[in-house]
Amino acid sequence: MASLHLAGCGALGRAPRAPFWGGEPRWRGGGGGGGGGAGGFARREKARGRAGIRRVLAMSTDPSSWKMNLNEYMVTLEKPLGIRFALSADGKIFVHALKRGGNAEKSRIIMVGDTLKKSSDPSGGKLVEIRDFGDTEMMMKEKMGSFSLVLERPFSPFPVQQLQHLSELDLLYNKGRIPVVTWNKALLASNLRASEGSGNCGFVLFSSKFFSLDGWRLLSNQNGQTIPQVLQKNSTTPIMSSVVCIFSEDDSGDGDWAHGSFPIEEYIKALDRSEGELYYNHSLGMRYSKITEQVYVGSCIQTDADVDTLSSVVGVTAILNFQGGVESQNWGIDPNAINESCQQRGVLMINYPIRDSDSFDMRKKLPFCVGLLLRLLKKNHRVYITCTTGLDRSPACVIAYLHWITDTSLHAAYNFVTGLHPCSPDRPAIAWATWDLIAMVERGRHDGPATHAVTFVWNGHEGEDVNLVGDFTGNWKEPVKATHKGGSRYEAEMRLPQGKYYYKYIINGQWRHSTNSPAERDDSGNVNNVIMIGDTASIRPSVQQQKKDANIVKVIERPLTESERFMLAKAARCFAFSVCPIRLAPK
Repeated sequence: MASLHLAGCGALGRAPRAPFWGGEPRWRGGGGGGGGGAGGFARREKARGRAGIRRVLAMSTDPSSWKMNLNEYMVTLEKPLGIRFALSADGKIFVHALKRGGNAEKSRIIMVGDTLKKSSDPSGGKLVEIRDFGDTEMMMKEKMGSFSLVLERPFSPFPVQQLQHLSELDLLYNKGRIPVVTWNKALLASNLRASEGSGNCGFVLFSSKFFSLDGWRLLSNQNGQTIPQVLQKNSTTPIMSSVVCIFSEDDSGDGDWAHGSFPIEEYIKALDRSEGELYYNHSLGMRYSKITEQVYVGSCIQTDADVDTLSSVVGVTAILNFQGGVESQNWGIDPNAINESCQQRGVLMINYPIRDSDSFDMRKKLPFCVGLLLRLLKKNHRVYITCTTGLDRSPACVIAYLHWITDTSLHAAYNFVTGLHPCSPDRPAIAWATWDLIAMVERGRHDGPATHAVTFVWNGHEGEDVNLVGDFTGNWKEPVKATHKGGSRYEAEMRLPQGKYYYKYIINGQWRHSTNSPAERDDSGNVNNVIMIGDTASIRPSVQQQKKDANIVKVIERPLTESERFMLAKAARCFAFSVCPIRLAPK
């Protein structure tokens, strides 16, 4: 038995203002289900002794390619599943709620908002694509056996907090206490079939366009029923909803439906805190913004039509792409086809991969990216700078260009770009790369205010008297007392210009070096700790593994002095015209 719940309101993005109204079609149970199978990477194997859960796998969109698509996964569950699904107006089936203590909740992977993509066929064990509500008939109908489900994790969190604003009728249904309405079995709107038993029951499915008063009246008359009193109170058309219906298995016994095993109050607070965060939705296609007459920034190029748009509509003549090859394949993009499309339209494509979400890789490669951009602009190209999401790497390059080349402060450049294009670039990485560029011109220690904040860490024993001393503390003559942070940890905070420094610790009057940080032996045979703050920009950056160091170094973002601005402008231009040879023509 399964219950069909029709939503008169309750859109995913806002609080419902009208109660749900639905029905309870009745099916005759039958047969067990096969486990089913599919290609993919086995990510987590559940113990067979654990009731109801068999295995969880992460899926690839193309199993034969054996490439991981991390937003899609497969899970095999025993019946009853313990999932309540919802059908949206755009035809998607997604997880609306999980039953407390049910098999879906025990899997610890299924979340509210996950879209159902495929389900196993009990007869043959094959995965069947879920295209509409009717495709779920067999899965919801079976009483026993196991089903393999392929689900897709959404790019933005499901707004669970909106589900807290339900009417009493909704809350009763949420606890599985009441059926709301049944429909005439002669009225069928999908490939579902009415039960073979007696009774005036069946199934119905309709678009959100029926949520008008006329629609409700028409639907009510067809079934020989009256409009519920709660709906008669509405003098205007009920609010349109993106949720068409909600349906689930009919489990024996009384159980509570929830939206996860987390405390709902904490989840709501977390969502409220993340309201300003940005999320990338690949299905929306390429998104771009105009920064200047010659510079456009945006998300990845997905199709030949995107190249045609950039070329014929925007007038782009060069593309600077920071997306890696494997990264593009994981998103289902054919980079060779994109390159060929650019060549056919006379658009120069330059691919220079930067690892996604890698601040250190961004810092080391950013000077080269800005150099490429400057060279392209000097050749009067109109440039499209892109990465996968268009939220981080590509806008960071534009901000660094404005900061280094046009003598705009980092603060002003950041606000200018983020004001024109919604994004969240790695601001500290830009500041790190700025000091690395200046160091390339200085060829020695920085002669100016502090550029980095350093936390020197000593791990010893509780109760020790710890002091930091080095060539930055009055040439070893002015020790700095460390603060006890609890247990064996002591810290001393210093603000230093970039450069190489030697230091030691004085522990209860004894001079000692830390074994948890790099050390060197001087000409006299003394062992001192050494720290290199900052780095020097390079045309061919070598991203080497950093040495183990207990100390913590953070970059300082501050207004540049007149001398620093001059050195930055000189370094950026020298760097740009050292990017040679480069053929600035379509390849």
